Amino acid sequence: MFHEEIIESKILKPNELTAYVLDWKKNKNSIVFTNGCFDILHYGHINYLAKAKDLGDKLIIGLNSDDSVRRLKGENRPVNKQKDRAMILASLFFVDAVVIFDEDTPERIIKMIFPDVLVKGGDYKFEDIVGADFVTANGGLVEIIPFVEGYSTTNFIKKLQENK
Repeated sequence: MFHEEIIESKILKPNELTAYVLDWKKNKNSIVFTNGCFDILHYGHINYLAKAKDLGDKLIIGLNSDDSVRRLKGENRPVNKQKDRAMILASLFFVDAVVIFDEDTPERIIKMIFPDVLVKGGDYKFEDIVGADFVTANGGLVEIIPFVEGYSTTNFIKKLQENK
């Protein structure tokens, strides 16, 4: 298999993801789930995702679709298309699967896969994390990884616009 095919094979539709998760759980792998737009990948994202992977065996990223990002961030977003963002994330060696969702939240995906660990960045509080109650009610953990100051796609775009 060529490298591009390996990367593409990690980008799964929700129904495909379910089969992978069942297999991973059957083999006693713990499932870590996180989500986001990941529009312009930067150090803060890499730091966050690497730490998320350290919390379990398999890291699944729920990726907001282009339509979802537009609804959440505005008409000028995303900068990068969902296929491009998915390929970049899937190319990271510690990422096991990427699943694109069109809703504003990943609640449907979380309820499909029953992750062992749900992860969000330090800019979130437990009560604001979609799926946190579901995960903890089913024996899972919710982890908040400290936010790396100075790294934000929104702020990066703002700086670019100011320097025009």
